[in-house]
Amino acid sequence: MERTLRLPTDTRRVDVAGPSERNLKIIREALGVKLSARSELVRITGDPEPVEHAAALVERLVESARNRQPLSRQELLDAVATVASTPSAASMTRPPGADGARSLQAGVASPGDPAPAATVADDLAERQGFEVYLPGRLVRPMTPGQHLYAEAIARNDLVFCTGPAGSGKTYLAVAAAAAMLKRGRIRKIVLVRPAVEAGERIGFLPGTLQEKVNPYLRPLLDALHDMMEFEHIQRLTAADLIEIIPLAFMRGRTLNDACVILDEAQNTTRSQMLMFLTRLGHGSKMIVTGDVSQTDLEHPADSGLIDAIRRLRLTRGVATIALEKADIVRHELVQRVVEAYGPPAGKLKPDPAPQTPEAESDPMG
Repeated sequence: MERTLRLPTDTRRVDVAGPSERNLKIIREALGVKLSARSELVRITGDPEPVEHAAALVERLVESARNRQPLSRQELLDAVATVASTPSAASMTRPPGADGARSLQAGVASPGDPAPAATVADDLAERQGFEVYLPGRLVRPMTPGQHLYAEAIARNDLVFCTGPAGSGKTYLAVAAAAAMLKRGRIRKIVLVRPAVEAGERIGFLPGTLQEKVNPYLRPLLDALHDMMEFEHIQRLTAADLIEIIPLAFMRGRTLNDACVILDEAQNTTRSQMLMFLTRLGHGSKMIVTGDVSQTDLEHPADSGLIDAIRRLRLTRGVATIALEKADIVRHELVQRVVEAYGPPAGKLKPDPAPQTPEAESDPMG
């Protein structure tokens, strides 16, 4: 199907397309359509439903520009998420590979390949969002990068995801695990984190083992509390359907029919990463997340995450997703903070050198 829209002469093209055509790129990537803009014409081609959704979004951009209130990036992402959350009967019966999905990176299954441990309906549903335990709660990917991440989780048994703080690496991984547990596609969720202090020495911690490691595992618990009620988490934990443990306790185990998430993986050593990856059992998925710019290792070059991505980047069945600053969905200041601290990652840009009196021009000539 093809639709052509004409931009009104009373709107600025940049208000519709966005800086560097950012708005058009977001629509194209999120809905899987072909979208091109030439002069005052916007041409959209693809399957009927995504084309209609894309046309509606372009018309909304035009209307906002005409009212001199261009949509912000976040407002457009919200509009895309709303459109993507209303599948039709046609979208649920579309054959595999016809929905605009594409290969993410070398070594990743192509759209026509069968998705391991998932039905086509599940794949399509997960691209719309993850249905977690809270009533009416649907965790949706909000950016093109996050949509690729969700698709990678559906199609691969091992996924590496890197990206800056606030880009949704951990949150979407936990949402995917909760959705798979709810559907009965797995029997257990295992949340794992290395117990590495973030640049501080906090010393001996009193209490039981669980009380000692809780501070390190808190971010995973925070994400989980957004997916289900506290009492439900307690029941599933007591039944050993949810396990939250430090990485050191993974040695010697084989995890079948589980979704295993390793968070803050930039703080693993090479030997720890090898130990973790070899725990993968039948019917299981592993999701490994981290921010390579925030390693707390004494020698950051020894990061097991960086090493694993380099070794496995061409391995079939393994996906590597690199989220970027544009995928940050926390407070808008987080994106500005990340930009201010790079490059190089994690370090402030040097201030410009002050001019010496000799270098300044004499105002008196």
